[in-house]
This record gives sequence, C-alpha cells and structure tokens, in this order.
Amino acid sequence: MIVTLPMYDRPETEAANDRFWALIRDELPEAPKALSRDGYHWTDPKLLLSQTCSLPYRTGLQDDVAIVATPVHKLDCPAGMYYSAVLVRANDPRKTLSEFRNARLAINSPVSQSGWAAIDSMMYNLGVPIGSTFETGSHQASARAVTEARADLCAVDAVSWTMIERWDTFASDLRVLCQTPPSLALPYVTAIERDPRPLQEALVIAVQNLSPADQELLCMVDVTYVPAHQYSALPIPPAPALTPEFV
Repeated sequence: MIVTLPMYDRPETEAANDRFWALIRDELPEAPKALSRDGYHWTDPKLLLSQTCSLPYRTGLQDDVAIVATPVHKLDCPAGMYYSAVLVRANDPRKTLSEFRNARLAINSPVSQSGWAAIDSMMYNLGVPIGSTFETGSHQASARAVTEARADLCAVDAVSWTMIERWDTFASDLRVLCQTPPSLALPYVTAIERDPRPLQEALVIAVQNLSPADQELLCMVDVTYVPAHQYSALPIPPAPALTPEFV
C-alpha cells in the first residue's frame, strides 16, 4: 500500500504531516508506517490515501480514485472550500484585476484549480484578456516569479499562500490584489476499488487528535465529506495557451 500527502508538504510542514499520518495510521493497523514522498501515485491501484486537486480529479482521475473526505481549512470561507489569493508585486500601482489586461500570468500547472481554473474564470467573467501564460511547477515558484518581475500576477491557493507568507522571505515583496470565489477544497482520495469508509473514520479521529500547533501548521481544523458528483459538476476550464517563460 502507498500513502502520500503531497499537496501541502514542504520542509516546514513535513514533521506535522508525519504526525498527522501517524494518527491516521493508528486507526488502520495494516497501513504503511511512513508516508511516501516520491510522487502522487494517484493512479496506482495500491494507493491507500493521497490528496489531489479537484481539476485533475474531474478531468481524468474519476475512474481511478474514490473520494474519502475533504479538509476543512482555517480560512474565511465555507467548510470544505478554499479560494485563491491573486498575488501581484507590492509596488505594482494597479489596484484592480481589471487593470491587468494582457498581463503575464504565472501558473503552477495547467491542471490546477487554484492556480489556473479559478483565475481564468475570474478574468474571463470580468472581460480581462490574459496576455500570456507560463508554467512554473509550484505555487511557491509562481509567487517568486511575480516578485522577480517574470510575471505580473499569479493565483495561489489560500493555504499555500498562508505558508508562503509565513516562511518565504520574498513574500514581503507581494500583496494580495483580490481573492477568487471559493471552490471545493482538495479531496483526500483512495484507489477506486478500496472501501473509503475506514479511511474517512480514521481521518476524522486523526484531525480531532492533532495538536493545536499542528492544526495551525497545516491550516486544517476538521474534515468533511463532499460527494463526488459535486466535484464532477465543477466547470472545466479551457487549457491555457502556454508560452516559454522567456519570450
């Protein structure tokens, strides 16, 4: 069996994620002792538990994984949801998203709800064309690209932004321009053939037993259950027209 908790795993949260998994594992006697940190393993039939973004789930993973639960983050939005912070340089004089016509956008991935789908939908609804888009590989890298003027703006999920703001020194060179509308948070998943109910129960107990310090580190206070059809009903954005970073 394979277990990964990759979505908010960075050096500063690694020990907290290990403690979180230890609490989950206490309820699952045959589960692996340690987390795997060598990839997502979403399509591996040996997957016991992982976490994925809602966009890859609804565009390709529905036949491979079953939803176990959805985290409840320490955010100002409904339980089971999150949003993206739209980041610009702190000294950028523009005050509204409408002023960023034909801007250079950095995205972590073209299959990211928070980094691509949310801001694409918001700019489309405002009638604000995106000038060009390039892929960075992570929210942290997108935020850094904005500080270094390689991009004009990026969208970073609110949990990642909380962690960047807490630990990355370059965060002081950024400001939040606006927030995207809330969307369903990143679900915990298991292999499609596996019964998710024991995992649901284990997650509930584990979050309740997390120390307040670890809840703060992981920005998580509870878990809830959002049925698969609610994730599947979310709109699928057009694929971004990616350009090389330096053009």
